[in-house]
Amino acid sequence: MTDASSNPTLRCSFVGLGAMGEPMARHLAARGLLAAVWNRTSAKAQALAAELDVAAPAALSDVALLSDLVFVCVSADADVRAVVAALRPGLRRGSIVVDTSTVSMQTATDLAADLAQINVDFLDAPLTGGVEGARNGRLSVMVGGEESVLARAKPAFDAFSLRVTRMGPVGAGQATKAVNQVMIGGIAEGVCEALAFGEALGLPREQLLAVLTAGAANSWFLEKRGLSMLENRFDSGFKLALLHKDLGIVQSMAAALGARLKSVDAAHADYTQLLAEGRGDDEISSLIRIKRRLFEAHGE
Repeated sequence: MTDASSNPTLRCSFVGLGAMGEPMARHLAARGLLAAVWNRTSAKAQALAAELDVAAPAALSDVALLSDLVFVCVSADADVRAVVAALRPGLRRGSIVVDTSTVSMQTATDLAADLAQINVDFLDAPLTGGVEGARNGRLSVMVGGEESVLARAKPAFDAFSLRVTRMGPVGAGQATKAVNQVMIGGIAEGVCEALAFGEALGLPREQLLAVLTAGAANSWFLEKRGLSMLENRFDSGFKLALLHKDLGIVQSMAAALGARLKSVDAAHADYTQLLAEGRGDDEISSLIRIKRRLFEAHGE
């Protein structure tokens, strides 16, 4: 069996061609680094492979055989574990599996330990920057794993990233993403509640957004989602079902430290309500639907 770590030209594959994964795969192809793609819905992988002139094997083990580095970008812990188990028979000594999904630290450390038994390296490398960042190649990546492994993978990360930061050993990437998601949930709560309040006060939306984005209250979320949420457009961006899942991971991590995070509990409860209403595919600013209800009694 050949050693993938000695290959001077990095051959990458991408597993999971969703809103984030597809543009990331395209950036790899533009750098001449993409060898193969795979998606649970095979037709999507076949179409992208034909467009980019790369392979789209039916079996994940065959994807692994073509790869020095495999990126995984799927939804949840169970999905990541299943993908890595299916890749495992084809992974070569010295190859790298990079999980860009948002999952638990335990999943990351378990996978790293399992792959180490067959001399395959692992990085947990969750992302931030949203769909826009993926499309523009300006994602921020928080990495857990060995420095030497990251150095080998860095040319691939550079294809779709503005910043790649090693946070520590395996699991540290997911720990950092948990901190990030605490802030995402809290910012969404504050911005959605504030804009619903502004609507209830009858303030003109254009002027309100112009004032808020020019001052200390500004944020990426306000700039990118303020107008669209006021116009009830929730069809593009980070799905609230995924943030709900992430906040559940954060709650478990906080509980392990003997703590509860009030802002996380509030956001998780609101997104639980939206999920119950069938809004899971909405972008996370759909939270304003809940916040508007705070003022409905006054308007009646």
